[in-house]
Amino acid sequence: MDKNKKLVTIQDDVVIGKGGNRDLLADLFFPPENNSKKPAIIIIHGGGWMEGDKTQLRGHGILLSRLGFVCLCASYRLSQEAKWPSHLEDIKCAIRYLKANHEKYDIDPDRIGVTGNSAGGHLSLMASVDSDSFEGAGGHNEFDSKVKAVCAIYPPTLVREEVPEGKFNAFAFMMGDDATSADYEKASPIKYDLSNFPPCLLIHGSGDQTVPLSETTDFYEILKKNNRTAELHIYADEGHAFDGDRVIGRNVVDLLGIFFNKYL
Repeated sequence: MDKNKKLVTIQDDVVIGKGGNRDLLADLFFPPENNSKKPAIIIIHGGGWMEGDKTQLRGHGILLSRLGFVCLCASYRLSQEAKWPSHLEDIKCAIRYLKANHEKYDIDPDRIGVTGNSAGGHLSLMASVDSDSFEGAGGHNEFDSKVKAVCAIYPPTLVREEVPEGKFNAFAFMMGDDATSADYEKASPIKYDLSNFPPCLLIHGSGDQTVPLSETTDFYEILKKNNRTAELHIYADEGHAFDGDRVIGRNVVDLLGIFFNKYL
């Protein structure tokens, strides 16, 4: 047997659109088996909207591609480069890119999911709310940015104007000085009508001191009240970014694989 047939194919630094005046780059991962009409997943890194890059979750891209998904590890403008909603506009551009190129990559444009960690989890949820806002002008705007399923890992769901004294406010840095209270609300996925929200997997550590567990459990409860498909996994005593541990990280990816196999 040819071992190469079992390898994930990777294309790095693919130009998927424009973020302001510069190119947006992404890394693409293709499954070993070249099946037709493959499902696809956008993977969004964390870092408080001001750190990190598309290589942060490269392992997720490889492992999920082995399960049959085309994966796109997305980049987006960070807060020091551009303020909200540029981050989300760039993610929506990535989703539209896959839909625009679904024939080239043999993707089913109706089977696209999104996942992310921390700030990437927030952006995943925001990309999944029932809203036509924040599309931006990055390219491929003849396509919509709707997704079929979402997984958010320890995501902030409520963007706050104020945080405890002495703590750096990443929310304010993301939003910019001109943001209003209404802008903060529109950046909070928990503030939206979730009655049409897609199937959602939520993962969090109970010991998280950066993003409280309540950010996820409150969101889960609202989804259930709206009779939405929602799954919640709480890792006992784990803190923020607990999936950085190699063994736990693989377990988290296994959960993603099971969920996306079912709902994409």
